[in-house]
Amino acid sequence: MKLGVNIDHVATLRQARQTFEPDPVAAAFAVERAGASHVTLHLREDRRHILDRDLEIISRVVNCGVDLEMAATPEMVAAALKFKPTFVTLVPERREELTTEGGLDVAANVERLSEVAHELSDGGVPVSMFVEPAEDQIIAAREAGAHAVELHTGAYANAAPADRPERLRALEIAANLAVQLKLHVAAGHGLNYFNVKPVAALKTVAELNIGHSIVARAIFVGLEAAVAQMLASIMEARRGF
Repeated sequence: MKLGVNIDHVATLRQARQTFEPDPVAAAFAVERAGASHVTLHLREDRRHILDRDLEIISRVVNCGVDLEMAATPEMVAAALKFKPTFVTLVPERREELTTEGGLDVAANVERLSEVAHELSDGGVPVSMFVEPAEDQIIAAREAGAHAVELHTGAYANAAPADRPERLRALEIAANLAVQLKLHVAAGHGLNYFNVKPVAALKTVAELNIGHSIVARAIFVGLEAAVAQMLASIMEARRGF
């Protein structure tokens, strides 16, 4: 199973003082050294953490993949086509949110998102869509031209212990459907060292994207060690089948 590490919160710490450190570029190299398959970063309209400079340099210098999370806007499409990350993940975005709060409503916006997906694909940038684990959203993502989906795991991560099996089952059903539709399947949001294993054990989920929990642990053990510990948990879960 692949692991993408979101480094937005490294940039958040830098921007808190409007200084030059910690540098997300250095974080990207650390993530790569630790064995992550790709670096994930979200270039927001308000540039609250990741900056164009970060995307430009990281896309050019790391050897692992780069996943650009972005809203489906002309400005962000232009940035993706300019800097050419390995792939993009289309996400919903609201200025007032602390972090992405839910999946993209692809079913209600198939035509517009299809135009964005095809423009990016024609420019050599594959497209993933961040969606709720719901049948209509996954089918719509396929219709809109997505190459992959990332399943929003927030409902699972935030559920009471008694409700988690039901939420996990919803993720499994959604992942199975996506695979049947020939979509690559990722999952992420709210995953941490304590809840990741059941999701990592889902056979049809090919990769996880995790950020906040890894960066939080990195304060105490270092970024490379934090990534390595998450990878170890994931691999332990995968050995179960």
